[in-house]
Amino acid sequence: MKRNVIVNLMIAGMFVAAAAVGAAAQSSANSNESLGAYARTVRADKKPDTSKHFDNDNLPRTETLSVVGKGDAATAAADDASASAPASTPNSAASSDSKQQPSSDEFKNQIADAQSKVDLLSRELDVAQKEYQLRAAAFYGDAGNRLRNASSWDKEDAAYKEQIAAKQKGLDDAKHDLADLQEQARKAAMDHTK
Repeated sequence: MKRNVIVNLMIAGMFVAAAAVGAAAQSSANSNESLGAYARTVRADKKPDTSKHFDNDNLPRTETLSVVGKGDAATAAADDASASAPASTPNSAASSDSKQQPSSDEFKNQIADAQSKVDLLSRELDVAQKEYQLRAAAFYGDAGNRLRNASSWDKEDAAYKEQIAAKQKGLDDAKHDLADLQEQARKAAMDHTK
């Protein structure tokens, strides 16, 4: 009895599937006609492309292509400006000394770069310290792991501490460089106001 019900349901499912396929084919035929009509109207309304495109087939082989842009013009302008600049004379020695010192904008850029380096090294040090703390907590939290891997932990512990010390030294050096730059900028500003 169950088999008859299953067979009847399968046959009914096949009829429903066949009807759905037939309906889809009929709607597909209708949509293809309208799609074809739409494509013909778009093709008829399309404006011809008047811009010139180069590819390997139509690239000129005997002529050279001219490149228009800032590359050559900017280089030529820089060369003209350096050629027209007057040569320094002994009387302008004082002005050349003042040009050797960086301007306030250059100091600002150098200080900003040094500050970003300090910030980056500080974040790296924080990450290394937190990673070390997490690994230490995981190691000391598992008594079996402490007993099995005590010697390997000692090596890892020493490596982490070395890495943290190196990052701390790098951060201290970067902070010292930043302080030196700030002091140089302050002195340059004081000399400039005199």
